[in-house]
Amino acid sequence: MLTKFETKSNRVKGLSFHTKRPWILASLHSGVIQLWDYRMGTLIDRFDEHDGPVRGVHFHKSQPLFVSGGDDYKIKVWNYKLHRCLFTLLGHLDYIRTVQFHHEYPWIVSASDDQTIRIWNWQSRTCISVLTGHNHYVMCASFHPKEDLVVSASLDQTVRVWDTAALRKKTVSPADDILRLSQLNGDLFGGVDAVVKYVLEGHDRGVNWAAFHPTLPLIVSGADDRQVKLWRMNDTKAWEVDTLRGHMNNVSSVMFHAKQDIIVSNSEDKSIRVWDVTKRTGLQTFRREHDRFWILAAHPDMNLLAAGHDSGMIVFKLERERPAFAVSGDSLFYTKDRFLRFFEYSTQRETQVIPIRRPGSTSLNQSPRTLSYSPTENAVLLCSDVDGGSYELYIVHKDTMSRGDTVQEAKRGGGGSAVFIARNRFAVLDKSTNQVLVKNLKNEVVKKSGLPIATDAIFYAGTGNVLCRAEDRVVIFDLQQRLVIGELPTPFVKYVVWSNEMDSVALLSKHAIVIANKKLAHQCTLHETIRVKSGAWDDNGVFIYSTLNHMKYCLPNGDSGIIKTLEVPIYITKISGNTIFCLDRDGKNRAMIIDATEYMFKLSLLKKRFDHVMSMIRNSQLCGQAMIAYLQQKGFPEVALHFVKDERTRFNLALESGNIQIAVASAKEIDEKEHWYRLGVEALRQGNAGIVEYAYQRTKNFERLSFLYLITGNLDKLSKMLKIAEVKNDVMGQFHNALYLGDIQERVKILENTGHIPLAYITAKVHGLEEVAERLAADLGDNIPSLPEGKVPSLLMPPSPISCSGDWPLLRVMRGIFEGGLENMARAAGNFDTAMRLLHRQLGIKNFSPLKSMFLDLHSGSQTYLRAVSATSVISLAVERWNESGAPNVRAPPALVFSFSQLEEKLKAGYKATTAGKFTEALKLFIGILHTIPLIVVETRREVDEVKELIIIVKEYVQGLQMELKRREMKSDPVRQQELAAYFTHCNLQTPHLRLALLNAMTICYKAKNFVTAANFARRLLETNPQVENQAKTARQVLQASERNMTDATQLSYDFRNPFVVCGATYVPIYRGQKDVSCPYCSARFVPAQEAQICAVCDLAVVGADASGLLCSSSQIR
Repeated sequence: MLTKFETKSNRVKGLSFHTKRPWILASLHSGVIQLWDYRMGTLIDRFDEHDGPVRGVHFHKSQPLFVSGGDDYKIKVWNYKLHRCLFTLLGHLDYIRTVQFHHEYPWIVSASDDQTIRIWNWQSRTCISVLTGHNHYVMCASFHPKEDLVVSASLDQTVRVWDTAALRKKTVSPADDILRLSQLNGDLFGGVDAVVKYVLEGHDRGVNWAAFHPTLPLIVSGADDRQVKLWRMNDTKAWEVDTLRGHMNNVSSVMFHAKQDIIVSNSEDKSIRVWDVTKRTGLQTFRREHDRFWILAAHPDMNLLAAGHDSGMIVFKLERERPAFAVSGDSLFYTKDRFLRFFEYSTQRETQVIPIRRPGSTSLNQSPRTLSYSPTENAVLLCSDVDGGSYELYIVHKDTMSRGDTVQEAKRGGGGSAVFIARNRFAVLDKSTNQVLVKNLKNEVVKKSGLPIATDAIFYAGTGNVLCRAEDRVVIFDLQQRLVIGELPTPFVKYVVWSNEMDSVALLSKHAIVIANKKLAHQCTLHETIRVKSGAWDDNGVFIYSTLNHMKYCLPNGDSGIIKTLEVPIYITKISGNTIFCLDRDGKNRAMIIDATEYMFKLSLLKKRFDHVMSMIRNSQLCGQAMIAYLQQKGFPEVALHFVKDERTRFNLALESGNIQIAVASAKEIDEKEHWYRLGVEALRQGNAGIVEYAYQRTKNFERLSFLYLITGNLDKLSKMLKIAEVKNDVMGQFHNALYLGDIQERVKILENTGHIPLAYITAKVHGLEEVAERLAADLGDNIPSLPEGKVPSLLMPPSPISCSGDWPLLRVMRGIFEGGLENMARAAGNFDTAMRLLHRQLGIKNFSPLKSMFLDLHSGSQTYLRAVSATSVISLAVERWNESGAPNVRAPPALVFSFSQLEEKLKAGYKATTAGKFTEALKLFIGILHTIPLIVVETRREVDEVKELIIIVKEYVQGLQMELKRREMKSDPVRQQELAAYFTHCNLQTPHLRLALLNAMTICYKAKNFVTAANFARRLLETNPQVENQAKTARQVLQASERNMTDATQLSYDFRNPFVVCGATYVPIYRGQKDVSCPYCSARFVPAQEAQICAVCDLAVVGADASGLLCSSSQIR
């Protein structure tokens, strides 16, 4: 028994499932009716109008109604949408035991302790028939699901079946004259519209419940004699088929299961029993410790049951409905109806492979829980809960795949769970010893391995590895090396889903999903209120999963959302593009087409594929508040602007993204003071004085306007503000404007007019307006204020304006972030900040001073300037890269002044200078190439490879020439000279240049009497087959002379037998196996001490920095 939901309440006497929604009604002994959502586990509503216990309750099949009957003799019909009782049906004279709607007609049947059954028309709100005949309490009455029959059970020890055909005819077509006559007779001489068809006698005590079979002519009943009886009926009679014994107390409710050949009964002996209809034997018993059971209900469509007891109710399933399955490439193996089946995704063809369920199984829940498949050996492992956990191993032969009728004897064994861990090895968990037994296909143990944690299940985790599950954590364990590869605390994990490349794993719990990498490093956790059922990875690294009623997605960063609502739960098996393949609860394969636009849009944003984002904005119907909120939250308000029509939302997004023009347009449409104020604040932040002024004018915010004119130095308009303040008689405004203007006479006048004569006098006196001061002194008489002595007054004048020429200058950005992510465009557009940030991220470049002149060249080279009329300012135009295939109205990327062909020319010039021995000039050319490469753009992938190859070639020359020039400076240190000459010969140079280096090193070492080393250089030189006869002749002579005396006069830090690379900064050898660090741009190698220093070879990047790599073509981000 799988409990899905449980409540604690007063005694539950009546239960009813809703046909469509996940709701259940429970009527309590206290008189309350509760409406529960059993998926969410929440109480939705309570209805409290009955006096005393409510024993019967029932949902209508299609209307938003339910009916209840209680001990107050009342039947109430309720509308759950309106949360109230619509009307009450009165007529019964004692407690009402059960009520039920008819599946088709507007009828309600009720059973009562007044020994009658009544049928009511709930539309006309009248009783249309009274069924009399029982001579004790009628405990239940219900309609047949298809025919015109009613079954009732009574404490008079009988079950009665009533025929209501006449009632149907009378109700449905009363216009018929003959029926009218019979109706008249019925009214006069007692009704014959519902008659007893059969009386079933056989119980020794009162019968508490009787129910029809949904499709067969069977009835089941339960009574106080502790027996469950099975009855069969035909057109003429009904008879007892069998009796099921086992309950220890009164049987309170009994019913047929809609989908299986079983009977479910419950009793006051505190148990629910399941019986096999065909064998008529008990299958299973579920007991409670203290609670007697009173009522059973079954869901009309789903495999759900509910039982009411003394302290609440439980909603449960008898068996798991999830089919065991395993996906392997294009195929799916799964179990259904005691068969192993095979489904091919490409052809959508399914075949029955082999029968698997052992014959004569006597209990429920024996279907396999998990399935593991080995594609190379075509072997299938099935695990089930039989005998406390066991597995079965089948080898599927190719020739039986299509027939599916060959009964194969499986190899069996005990174990909690079993999975394939290699081609022909599988691991079985032995819980008692906490060990994994590794077995071969003959079912023989080949290895045992203890587990690092107390494990209750194992899952596949790559070849030779198992994922061990404990109550609160999972561990990946390598069975070969007996090592823990990763550990992660999680809620109790039910299912494990690996991505196609085995680099990510989703751990599915009841209400949570944990995403981790292959070493169980945590990436994100999602929590769900509704149970998680299944999931699979798509090709883009998005995890698609299903709950009981939704299909959802989870992005690598933990963002999630709903893809679609599900009518019934499904189990996702595979995702191919926009198609989701899944199994339903009946074991049928289904393919569902989904709209992946939303999560692909979010994924493109996350991965910064901005070209995808823009094409999706143009071509899809992505809109809605949720998407706008998401874009805002993720810091992309400028993208959200593309979706929005509502002016208020547009205004907010425009301000957030700094798009002042759209904000102005929206503010005009809205025309509210608050929006103009916010626009003014943003425009001021951007230094857009014109729009600030316009915003303040619209809101008549004169104080702010005056201050704006002050800081922008607009004295003409400030004078106008003074006049406006005068007209408005705003004294404070006048004084402020006069102060801003530095107009002392105006200030004195204002102070005098407002009666502040002493202040007016001080202002005039301090500023040297003697005549005005004398006049004011005369007015003041003896009250002339004294001025401080020894202080020199200074004139309070307005400060120099920040910017007189209107708006602040802004950097001109040609293309937005969503129209190209390459840094050269940012540079060409003058957005040097962005360019530097991108170069640092891609190549680790920190020293930008060598690139400054190139940045400026790029910027000026992508602009042209026109003068229209001599009086007007120069117009700046962007020069775009010509592209014949480009769309006509779409802006092309900026034209760039550097190209790959220029670099090839420079390389040839560098080679020429090296051959001529002009090393300083050659070094300059090669370094120039290294500095230009980050600033070029190429079209094809082939060209990208050529650019990367060019970096390596140039790096070798730069490093070699730097060593040679350093050697020439060191005249006083002959040992170091020899070493540097030797290292130069190990640079990867063109053959003619290598010959020059070898000749040079050979000569220096021979002169210094290092004959062994000189002989080595001579041999290497001869191996290059020198074309110049003089070189070959010299080499042969040195070799002969050296071989006569194979000694070295001085010890060099140079071992030509041991492979090495030369450090680019200290020029010492780094032999194979020694630690080193490299430059992320030019890949020059350095000793570890040079880490975090600027690379001495390219003079740009930081040695050992993390970088994503060179990005020089749009083909790299497609």
